Amino acid sequence: MGGLSFPVPARVSSCLAATVMTALALAGCSGEKEPSATEPTTSRSARPSPSQISDRAEHIEGETVSRAPKPVNDGQVLLSVTSKQGNAELPLTKEIGAGTLAIQVNCQGKGILNVNVDPVGLSFPLNCVNEEVSSTYNEIHLKRARSEGTVRVSAPSTVRWALTAEQ
Repeated sequence: MGGLSFPVPARVSSCLAATVMTALALAGCSGEKEPSATEPTTSRSARPSPSQISDRAEHIEGETVSRAPKPVNDGQVLLSVTSKQGNAELPLTKEIGAGTLAIQVNCQGKGILNVNVDPVGLSFPLNCVNEEVSSTYNEIHLKRARSEGTVRVSAPSTVRWALTAEQ
């Protein structure tokens, strides 16, 4: 009276499930592979070493924000800017012709720098850091010429940058 009654198969299933769970817990089965004694171990450090900092893909040794990046394609320089900080709206000095338009940017200081080139629709971000110069190169192939263009850079005031646009 007042007790729960289970059919025998349900009791057996419950007991079997409990037994299997207990066996797995006692065996310590975690599904993770333990490193063997011959495998190198890695230690995690709170502070990155200098070699880790300079291994960033955005870092190119010798780049600076105190001079504009050198043209990569030996093309005509449409815009060259050095040591800017924060936001800027920069008109291109010449017509944008058909063909490849390339933008190179170097930055330093904590924050994200965004570049937009109007009216061609090229835009990209660059993650800038305090300790070193971050660099990027982006290009777009234009099917037709544009009579004018503008490079818009948005960045925190803590970010210094240099830029070259070439064609």
